[in-house]
Amino acid sequence: MIDLAFLNVSKRYRIPSETAPPPGLLGRLRHRVARPSTDFWAVRDVSFEISKGESVGVIGHNGAGKSTMLKLLSSITAPTQGEIHVNGRIAALLEVGSGFHPELTGRENVYLGGALLGMRRAEITSKLDRIVEFAGMSRFIDVPVKRYSSGMYVRLGFSMAAHLEPDILLLDEVLAVGDASFQDKCLGRIEQLRNSGITIVFISHDLMAVQRLCSRVLLMQQGQLAGSGTAEEMIHRYHEISRFQNTRSVERDITGARAASTGIEFLSPAGDSLTALPSGGPVLFRLKYETREAVAKVRFLVVVQSLDDVVQFTLDSRLAGRLYDLPAGGGEVDFHIDSLPLRDGFYRIDTVLYTEYEAEALDYQPRCATVQVQGERVREGLYYVPQRVDVRPVPVVSSRS
Repeated sequence: MIDLAFLNVSKRYRIPSETAPPPGLLGRLRHRVARPSTDFWAVRDVSFEISKGESVGVIGHNGAGKSTMLKLLSSITAPTQGEIHVNGRIAALLEVGSGFHPELTGRENVYLGGALLGMRRAEITSKLDRIVEFAGMSRFIDVPVKRYSSGMYVRLGFSMAAHLEPDILLLDEVLAVGDASFQDKCLGRIEQLRNSGITIVFISHDLMAVQRLCSRVLLMQQGQLAGSGTAEEMIHRYHEISRFQNTRSVERDITGARAASTGIEFLSPAGDSLTALPSGGPVLFRLKYETREAVAKVRFLVVVQSLDDVVQFTLDSRLAGRLYDLPAGGGEVDFHIDSLPLRDGFYRIDTVLYTEYEAEALDYQPRCATVQVQGERVREGLYYVPQRVDVRPVPVVSSRS
């Protein structure tokens, strides 16, 4: 059964031009009425279907059309073209405090939200204690929500949406406001809802959460659907259309920089380009750089981080026991790794160039590339540890005399 369907859906907004109005009151009035505008298509010719019980993530860069898509699904706005089919009761949490009436208390807003979902008062009452307990709002549930902090808003809003048991739950980047413990609590609740058969559409820039929760991912780019597939496939494509791409030189303006990194490649020991790195296998990181003048005592670093910005390890040329005097021009730095200790997944790369005599970096490129690690070496745990195993049977010596 199909719960949600987009059929060639487009949404257009008109953006007024920035031309100045003519002088005088009459001129300003005429300009306001006949002001020229341009068309902006926030979503353009998008089609997809979501089956009942599916958990689907939507990813893309800012301005890709993700939030507009959810507003269309929740009937906050109507499509300019195309058709949208919804089969079931929707609960949507699209922004902090969405759907709250500021003058009503938290308790009154829970009843209001449930009524808008078509629930009876007795049904809402039976779930009220669970909603308040999950949100940790027992002290403030009878306070008008206009006095809530942003964190209180999102805790109560998420708890309402997640406990009123809709057929379809729409979530748009709402967990970014909560603290780490509440975010983890929310992710656990979303997993429970997913396992119970509720259809979930989840927008987030937290790619680790998307990978954890979603069986399928839609990739949006400039208002259009750029792809649909598994979380790993779409996260990889998402990074391919990012500012920098894997295994190619970075096109950068380095005017004014004495030295700068211009790209990074990932190679096999034989020099072949790799699109995915082998977990536990040998690999070569090749950092490319340019120098506008001779620079003395340069130190090169490559920092490898997980998608949630936790540093996994650092490659540091100073560990080789020396700094490098570079002539004007350019070159390459090869970091050889005999056994890559990372498990399967995606990792971000930062590059840094230092000199011995400067506190500031010559050049710093955060997230200049993203790379995928694949392999069968790491089954449990975070890292692959090279090892050799010997099994020696030892005779059992009887203690009897």
